[in-house]
Amino acid sequence: MEIKGFTYGYAAKRGDWRSPAGIKSQDLLYELGNNWVCLAVLNYQDSFHSTQIKFDFTRTPTDRDVTFAVEKAHSKGVKVCLKPMVNSDDYMWRAYIDFPDANMGEKDVYWSEWFKSYTAFMLYYAELAEELKCEMLCIGCEMLGTERKESYWRDLIAQLRKVYSGKLVYNTNHGKEDRFEWMGELDYIGTSAYYPVGQKSSSKSDMTAEWENVRTRLNKIADKTDKKYIFMEIGCRSAKGCSAMPWDFSHKEFPWNEEEQANFYESCLDVFGKEERFAGIFWWDWSTFIYDTRKEAETNIGFNIHLKKAEEVLKKYYAE
Repeated sequence: MEIKGFTYGYAAKRGDWRSPAGIKSQDLLYELGNNWVCLAVLNYQDSFHSTQIKFDFTRTPTDRDVTFAVEKAHSKGVKVCLKPMVNSDDYMWRAYIDFPDANMGEKDVYWSEWFKSYTAFMLYYAELAEELKCEMLCIGCEMLGTERKESYWRDLIAQLRKVYSGKLVYNTNHGKEDRFEWMGELDYIGTSAYYPVGQKSSSKSDMTAEWENVRTRLNKIADKTDKKYIFMEIGCRSAKGCSAMPWDFSHKEFPWNEEEQANFYESCLDVFGKEERFAGIFWWDWSTFIYDTRKEAETNIGFNIHLKKAEEVLKKYYAE
């Protein structure tokens, strides 16, 4: 496994990454033994049908913040995937960003406007990634409604290649990895691997069997495209039942369960850790500010693994 990674800093605001609490959280992250970090830089559009992406530096990390986090990672010998992301201020999942297609000679007005804005957004961060020598750039995340617009995505990739010399990846959603040929223009197959492997039970053995089925499918795609695949996002909350819906973040009533989370981690790593067609993994996610004590960990039912069993599982695998 080439990429032993974790995602850091999702939804961070201006200055958070450079704050004492942010620096402390990053230092704890790098104690995992990870050799990659994915820095998630969140930007916004007003609604899922808006055609303009906004720069709002009252709540988005600035270039100084990004520079600080990249340089800190590199000082630790850790490679960086820069991941600019777009969320919708109407709280709709970015997968729903979508517009009518042109019909009967009409102009593709909404799509052309949105991709014009998105291309400018991505070129901005591609130039920054090049200047900071980021080793990878993620060009989109779970934007399922846009993925059918092949010519726009191909044009975007071509423009990014002109200004950025590192590896390019796109982060589709689990089960969608083979939908569109334009993804073959990238260096990896990237996916949010929130596969519901705990639907049968939360035991490690049952999850392992489900991961083996996932591996069989993804290996076929890798063989067909001659591309390795990356789990650009993957994780499971430390709450009972979450391995059956690992994407979930909304159910606050589920009881704390670190064993189920650890089983999710360990079963995944057992199946994919030595798979040649698997490039690696970016776990979701390490909080911008992390708690300090085991007592706090025992009340945290989020994706965090700090001071939980899953952290020890990951340290062991990343050390191998």
